[in-house]
Amino acid sequence: MQEPSEIRNLVVELAADLQDARILWQLGALAACLILAWLVTRLARRRWATAGPADPDQTLRITMGGVNRLIFPVTALALVMLARWILKRHQPVHLLEVANALLFSFALVQIVVYLLRHAFAPSGVLRYWERTVAWLIWIGLALHITGLLGELRILLDGLRIGIGKQDVSVLEILTGLLSVAVTVVVALWAGSLIEGRLQAARELDPSLRAVVAKLTRTVLVVLAVLIALPLVGIDLTVLSVFGGAVGVGIGFGLQKIAANYISGFIILLDRSISPGALITIDNRYGAVTRLTGRYIVLRSLDGTEAIIPNETVVSSTVVNHSYSDNVVRVEIPVQISYQSDIEQALQLMQQAAWHHPRVVKKPEPVALVLAFADSGINLELYAWIADPEGGKGNLRSDIYRELWKLFKANGIEIPFPQREVRILPGSAAAG
Repeated sequence: MQEPSEIRNLVVELAADLQDARILWQLGALAACLILAWLVTRLARRRWATAGPADPDQTLRITMGGVNRLIFPVTALALVMLARWILKRHQPVHLLEVANALLFSFALVQIVVYLLRHAFAPSGVLRYWERTVAWLIWIGLALHITGLLGELRILLDGLRIGIGKQDVSVLEILTGLLSVAVTVVVALWAGSLIEGRLQAARELDPSLRAVVAKLTRTVLVVLAVLIALPLVGIDLTVLSVFGGAVGVGIGFGLQKIAANYISGFIILLDRSISPGALITIDNRYGAVTRLTGRYIVLRSLDGTEAIIPNETVVSSTVVNHSYSDNVVRVEIPVQISYQSDIEQALQLMQQAAWHHPRVVKKPEPVALVLAFADSGINLELYAWIADPEGGKGNLRSDIYRELWKLFKANGIEIPFPQREVRILPGSAAAG
């Protein structure tokens, strides 16, 4: 009951201070603290702006982003607390106490927004939660200054809810939820920092980086829950009951979800597919742009993206065009007439492939005779490229255009479908 009385005295005495001429000292000190904090912030951001972009470490950039958000409110809060400590010996400082509460709330909002943005992917829901948390903090500040926060705590503590053999107050439930939420968000933020460090380690395999990042984030979240529950007085033995319920849920209705997550870890651990790999699965060809715990994202050459569950990847036949290396073969069929020189045509086909910048020189381009068809001789050119993500259609187009020029210059004919019709004597057509 003492806390609400002190808070109400703060509001009343602040109103009384406004009628005292000594309030000018507090106003002057507050203005000086804010100006000095602004100058310090401006100087620090200017120095980091010149040094930060040159640093390739993603983790350092994330940390500096958080410092940039906090440097002004934290600096101003420290200066205001120092001014309050100096002036408190000579006069009331209730204005500076209110300023301390405002700056603390401002810093808290910046911290929460920073943690949420680095713990979760950007989305409309994330922006909604940012606004919600910010409003809750400012409402809590208003209740604190007006003296209603203490009374609200007493009211919530008096509301009891029976859970099993225990009576738990609404205040304890809210405190527990807040503790768990804070620890989980901090754990996800720490996971983002570690993931940034892993992404900067180019010497590690991409699949290994992904699996270590996901395992680290999972372990941190589990540890956060295990730490938060005892803090709010919840016995960890209740997790055994919860684990049994989860097991029953997986057995009845969550098989697919569990299978997808387990398959995701299998894919990452066996390194059969890694980010950037070119694969064909379910008649879809493209590059793997993202590996998650539940699905992979396959981006085709026309820009469309397919979301394929991990279970499908594990249980289906996957053609990995870049498993051991990125060199793949491109087949270019050509047909020439029977009057053309086969050997010259084969040499011209190899020449067209040799001069294309995307075709590798080892293995060498090869031109072969496939069959003697009805209208002409079927030839085929085999060329190997090291950048299949650049597409095969544009390569075929370039080589076909070059072959057209070379064939025309050297008298090699490309036939069109022909049929020879004979009319026998004595037939109805001959009559």
